[in-house]
Amino acid sequence: MLQYEDILAQIYSVLQGIARDNREINETTDLVVDLGLDSMAVMELLAAIEDRFDISIPLNILPDVRTVKDLALQIQQLMVES
Repeated sequence: MLQYEDILAQIYSVLQGIARDNREINETTDLVVDLGLDSMAVMELLAAIEDRFDISIPLNILPDVRTVKDLALQIQQLMVES
């Protein structure tokens, strides 16, 4: 199983291709406020994350995901459960 730091690194990689500008991305980066991701970009992000980690992300977790850290923790939990 991937460690938290490895999950973060892969999320950063995916976000670099989706984020609108070359902002620095860290654990506290807000996906909507800081990166300006609209609903289509969020769906693109989820699809890329699902492919990268070979998991399925249930949409009901989205209200709990605001920051990169939130996303990483949810991915880690999903990987443990699968």
